Amino acid sequence: MKGSVPGIPMDDPHEKDCIPSDSKRFMSKKWGYLSVIVATLLFGIWNTFNKILLEDLDPIALSAIVYCIAGAFLFIIRFSPLNNRIMSFLDADCNAETHISRRDYLILLVTAVSGSVIAPIIYLNGLKLITAVTASLLMNVEILFIILIGVFFLRESLKRKDILGFICLVTGTVFLAVNGSPGNFSAGLTGNLGTILVIVAAFFWSIDTSLSKFLSGKRDLLFVSALKCSIGGLILFSLSIVLGSSFSVPLNHVPYLLFIGLVSIGFSFVLVYFAIRQIGSTRTGSLFSLSALFGAIFAFAILSEPFTIFQLVFGLLMLLGVFILYKNGT
Repeated sequence: MKGSVPGIPMDDPHEKDCIPSDSKRFMSKKWGYLSVIVATLLFGIWNTFNKILLEDLDPIALSAIVYCIAGAFLFIIRFSPLNNRIMSFLDADCNAETHISRRDYLILLVTAVSGSVIAPIIYLNGLKLITAVTASLLMNVEILFIILIGVFFLRESLKRKDILGFICLVTGTVFLAVNGSPGNFSAGLTGNLGTILVIVAAFFWSIDTSLSKFLSGKRDLLFVSALKCSIGGLILFSLSIVLGSSFSVPLNHVPYLLFIGLVSIGFSFVLVYFAIRQIGSTRTGSLFSLSALFGAIFAFAILSEPFTIFQLVFGLLMLLGVFILYKNGT
C-alpha cells in the first residue's frame, strides 16, 4: 500500500488536470534534455571555482561546506510556498511516485556516500595535482563506467556498434592520462596520481548516476536532492572536524562557495534527477559528459590554464565516443 511523502497530500489538485499525451511526453523529453545541458554548464563552472577554492581549503572541508549549503538551501525551498509550483512543473504528466520506500532510502544513502562523499573527496584531491582543463576532459570516462555498470550489474544490453564509441572514449582517456606520449604509458598512469584520482572519482560518480535512476521517478525530487546533499555534507563535515580541517575562507572567495553550493550543486542535483526521469540514466550520463568540455573552456577563460591542441583533439575524441554511444541508444 502506497503512502505519501511527508508534506505532500495524496489528493493533489494538480493531479486532476493531468492528462498524459504524446505532446506532453515530447515536451517532457525536451525539458529533460534542456535540464541536463544546464546541469553540465553549472558543473563546468563548479570545476573551475573549486580550483580557486582549493588554494584556501582542503578537499574535505571544501566539499563539506558546499554540500551543507546545498542541502540547507534545498530544504528551505522544499518547505517554502515554491515547493508545490516546482513539483507541479517537474511532474507535469503525473507519472511520478509519491511513495518513498525503505529500499529507496537505502539507495539514497548509497548514492549520497558514493556521489556526495567519496567522489568529491577523491576528485578534489586529484584536481589539486593537475589542471582543471585536464581534469574536466578526463571526466568523460564516467559514461564508460555507467555503461559497464549497466551491462554487468543492471542487465542492460550492449550492441556491437557501440565498440567504436568505447574505443574513442578509452583512447582519449589514455592519451590524456599519459600526456600524449604512448611511450610514457606506464610512467603516466603510475606517476600521475592526479589523473588516477580523477578517473577513480568518475567511477564513484558513475555509481551515483546509475543508481539515481531508481530515485528519479519520485515526485518529491526536492526532498530527495536535499536529503542526499545533507547526508553527504554532514558526513564530510564530521570528517573535517575529526581531521582538524580549517574552514577559514577569504571574504572575496565566499561568493564562489555560495555559487557552488546554491547553484552548481543544489540546482544540478534536481536537474539531473529530472533528466534521468525523462530521458534515462545512460542518455543523461552521456550528455553530462559535455560538462568536461564546458569545464575545460571555463578553466581556460577564467584561470588562464593552457588548452592545447592535443587536449582539444583527444577531448573531442572522447566526446565523439559519447555521441556514438548516445546515437546508438545504449
